[in-house]
Amino acid sequence: MAHIKFLDETMRDGQQSLWGMKMQAGMALPVTPIIDQTGYETISLAGSSLHEVLIRKCKEDPWAGLDMLVKSMPETPLRAGCRSNGSVTFGFTPDALMDLWVERLCVHGIRSFWLYDVLFNIDKMHRLAKIAKSHGCKVAGTMLFTLSPVHTDEYYADKADKLSALPEVDSLLLYDTGGVLDRERISKLVPAIVAKSRGKPIEMHANNMLGQSAKSYMDAIEFGVTVLHTAVRPMANGPSIPSIEIMTKNVEMMGHTHNIDVSKLKPVADHFERVGKAAGYLVNQHFEYDVTALRHQIPGGMMGTLKTQLKEQNMEEKLPEVLAEVAQVRRELGYPGMATPFAQLVGTLAVLNIVTGKRYSVVPDEVIQYAAGFYGEPVAPIDADVMDRIMDKPRAKEIISHPPEQPDVAELRRRHGTGEDDDELILRALVPASDIEQMRKSGPPARDYPTLSSPELEQVSRLMKVAHTPFVQLRSEQLDLTMRR
Repeated sequence: MAHIKFLDETMRDGQQSLWGMKMQAGMALPVTPIIDQTGYETISLAGSSLHEVLIRKCKEDPWAGLDMLVKSMPETPLRAGCRSNGSVTFGFTPDALMDLWVERLCVHGIRSFWLYDVLFNIDKMHRLAKIAKSHGCKVAGTMLFTLSPVHTDEYYADKADKLSALPEVDSLLLYDTGGVLDRERISKLVPAIVAKSRGKPIEMHANNMLGQSAKSYMDAIEFGVTVLHTAVRPMANGPSIPSIEIMTKNVEMMGHTHNIDVSKLKPVADHFERVGKAAGYLVNQHFEYDVTALRHQIPGGMMGTLKTQLKEQNMEEKLPEVLAEVAQVRRELGYPGMATPFAQLVGTLAVLNIVTGKRYSVVPDEVIQYAAGFYGEPVAPIDADVMDRIMDKPRAKEIISHPPEQPDVAELRRRHGTGEDDDELILRALVPASDIEQMRKSGPPARDYPTLSSPELEQVSRLMKVAHTPFVQLRSEQLDLTMRR
């Protein structure tokens, strides 16, 4: 029997997969003290994409919101995620800015990081791990799982060996964005990773895209995984991860132990269900087993993006064609792992191929950069004909002659005009100054979110969305309420 530890993803992957990263601080703050006392090993909380969406869509200061949340959870280590070469911008982030991003997260109270690079640029991951470690943080070296002829057990065992050899890495994280791992593969893959782990704990994160991830978690425990990523039930399942409610039950039924105080789960779940419904966001999701997901392996958050792109072209009915095209494009591009940024690159290129009716007639700059090796060495060779089509584009020569810059912090401060305010520098690297100005006009983050249900409030919410208004104040003798989008 094993002792299983749990990492809470309610406020990171749960809201990223179901709410499009629009969870404002006040939506969680009323129950974060309960979450802090529940017994989680770690609570996942922050990421650069969350910062960007909060500024652009919610007009909320992400640093102020993060400070509020950190202060409310003093007992449990809080985690942030970082892609080694581009967490502050979607494309390439200069190394100096990535270093600063990790440092500022540490200053704001983050004490755990999961670091990843889809193409496994280990040196870049190691550099960030050293910075995190200098602030007393724990580090999970992440292996993003994907199905392909080249992503073998031996491939992942080699990456586990290299990551576990780094003294700054405390655990290894097997991250299955497509939720495609089954018992047969787990029975070979996990032991191969454990054998190269140097005794470091193995974590597992599996988005429940096929409805089988809870079973995969139980199989993974059998073969050596001891840390599971979950979310409270309204924020779990579907494109999110399995629920803490079912996993604590399953663990107990199989005779394993854990530290979760299950009596604290219901008030937290009830809260997020009320907030999600009031905001018009998804809760209580479930996906059926769909074999096509094994081919395209699109992660949960990306599926919504594809649907939005097709809707903008009035081509929603083309989704099955796009999914088939995603699988083909992925093969042709050398089987990149389907996580940021490659899930977006492959997905967008597939949409363009279907919308234009001519494959590779339009190629985004980021795809050219990938083909040129700017992101690192592809796992498998890019199809020769496709490579020719990409490199024949007029933009290819210009892009190849201008590789990503590596300005230092002083130069970045000069360009953005931020002086010594490095929190501001991070924000200006993420979004235009006009977005930051609009965010500041909205005032400080709210400490709660209205969940009252009435026809009048529902009508106000609909009008706010139509008018693109970030917040509205309702005041009368009986009511003093601020509603935010």
